[in-house]
This record gives sequence, structure tokens and C-alpha cells, in this order.
Amino acid sequence: MPAITVHDKSFETYLPEETILQRVKEIAAEINKDYAGRRPLFIAILNGSFMFASDLFKQLNIEAELCFIKLASYKGMKSSGNVVTSIGLEDDLFNKEVIIVEDIVDTGKTLHNFLPKLMHQQPKSLKIATLLHKADATEYPLQLDYVGFSIPNKFVVGYGLDYDGLGRNLKEIYQLV
Repeated sequence: MPAITVHDKSFETYLPEETILQRVKEIAAEINKDYAGRRPLFIAILNGSFMFASDLFKQLNIEAELCFIKLASYKGMKSSGNVVTSIGLEDDLFNKEVIIVEDIVDTGKTLHNFLPKLMHQQPKSLKIATLLHKADATEYPLQLDYVGFSIPNKFVVGYGLDYDGLGRNLKEIYQLV
């Protein structure tokens, strides 16, 4: 696939659509098995996880609920270092089985700051599903229960991930050249 330009940066295809969708099916199969007979609540973190959450949810054959919360720490291509909650969580998590749906875990700061707020509500269990994990960038160790792909510490766009608001609509994931 040819390189694309988003704003002022060039990106090349890193993960084609078919590869992403196959891995999402595999993650859903694991969750279907792990949660058979149970009814987890999925909390998808906006904006980036919307495509992953949608495709994952389509593959589930268990009863499940889905809600969204907006957390942000990125400005441009770098983390701002501050986690901002823009849309709050309205569901009561007490004694519920919760699965966080993330697009990407890099430093881990966003989830590191968010998880204690969730744990305060005393869920029965709490797991994390992320499409992408940048292990080399992780500064805040987290238990990631379902990981789509471990990727190098390079900036990526597409499949929900953006660069200053653009690129979320791309079906593939592109890596900065």
C-alpha cells in the first residue's frame, strides 16, 4: 500500500484491515469463552476505541453491556501528561464484571489514573482489552488481559487512532515513516 499523508506527516501501512479484523475475532472468541454464562459491562474509552469496540462487540455471542467514557492525554503526537475526563461514567459498577476497551496502551498513564476511580466502585472483576500495546513505551505497568498487537514505540493512526483529529476513519493502521 502506498504511503499516506495526515496533516504534515507521512505514514505507511502497518496493519492491514484483514489482519486487524481477524485479531479482533480472536479476542472476541477468548472473551466469549472466558465470560460464557456471565454478563460483562464493556467500558470503551473514547475517542480512539470506537472502531475496536464496535467490531469487538459484533463478534460477541454472550450477553454484554457497552458504555463509553472519554479520557484524553494526547495533544498532537505526544502525551500532554494530564488525563482529562470529558464524559463521565454513569453506570454503577458495584459487583459487575467490567472490561475496559482501549485502542492503545503506550505509557499507561491514562489507565493508571483511571483504574483507581473504577476500583473505588467495587466491581466484581476488572479486565483490560486493548487493540495495541507499546510495551517499550510503558511507564506504568498494567495487567493487560486481551492484547491485539504488541507494536514498536512508533506513532500510529487509523482504525480509530488519530493525529490531531484526522485519520480515525482509515480502515488500516498506519505507522509514521
